[in-house]
Amino acid sequence: MMAPLLELSHVSKTFGSARRRVPAVSDVSFAVQAGAAEIFTIVGQSGSGKTTLARMILGMEMPTEGNIRLFGKDVAHMQGAQARRLFMGTVQPIFQNPFEAFNPLRQLDYYLFLTARRFGGAGDQHRSQTSADTALRQVGLSLAEVTGRYPHELSGGQLQRAAIARALLGKPKLIVADEPVSMVDASLRMSIVNLFKTLRDELGISLVYITHDLATAYYISDRILIMHEGKVVESGDARTVLAAPQHPYSRQLKDAVLVPDFAPRRSASDTAQST
Repeated sequence: MMAPLLELSHVSKTFGSARRRVPAVSDVSFAVQAGAAEIFTIVGQSGSGKTTLARMILGMEMPTEGNIRLFGKDVAHMQGAQARRLFMGTVQPIFQNPFEAFNPLRQLDYYLFLTARRFGGAGDQHRSQTSADTALRQVGLSLAEVTGRYPHELSGGQLQRAAIARALLGKPKLIVADEPVSMVDASLRMSIVNLFKTLRDELGISLVYITHDLATAYYISDRILIMHEGKVVESGDARTVLAAPQHPYSRQLKDAVLVPDFAPRRSASDTAQST
């Protein structure tokens, strides 16, 4: 039987000293199965623990308790080259602010070529260029559009797409996307959200999508986990949970989402004619 792609078992994280300890994540367990790509969404407001959870999945924070496994290998306490090989060959991150994902003093193609060589198996410059162009085209860009350009010369939406392309160069099985559209113009958010669906459906890549936005969560998620104050309060099939949330906090989140009013507005003259 194939081991899950990602498995968290009773994971907790506490910050602080012995005198004052602050629990950020408490007893979280879930799994993303291998072989069937899905979008698994973690929803919560600021301070819910969802970003700390993402950092632990990416090996950027060590859990205080519990286990994190990739393909059955416990990665919670891996270090050095062993951890880098496993993470870069399996998991890639996409962060909230694309302008922090690149050094502003380096041209974008430098990062793409470097990633293609180190983690994508491209052995020379020609293969690096070909791989970079392929990854960029998968996200709606091309190498010609980014060659020689610095991060500030692209829009936020373009730069986030470049960050996704760089993640694809590592040929990941899983992408962890932490609030990836929160700093992108509203007009471009859906294009990136739709791109995530394409990664799942056409490239077979699973995503852990971390957000506070229930609208995009409802639109793209297969399964959902709702966090509040570091704890899981509800989880399951996304449409089922979001259509009829059971926990008070889940219902509070749903009630906070603005629903467009599509009913035609009546003018003053229409009102006068009807009276």
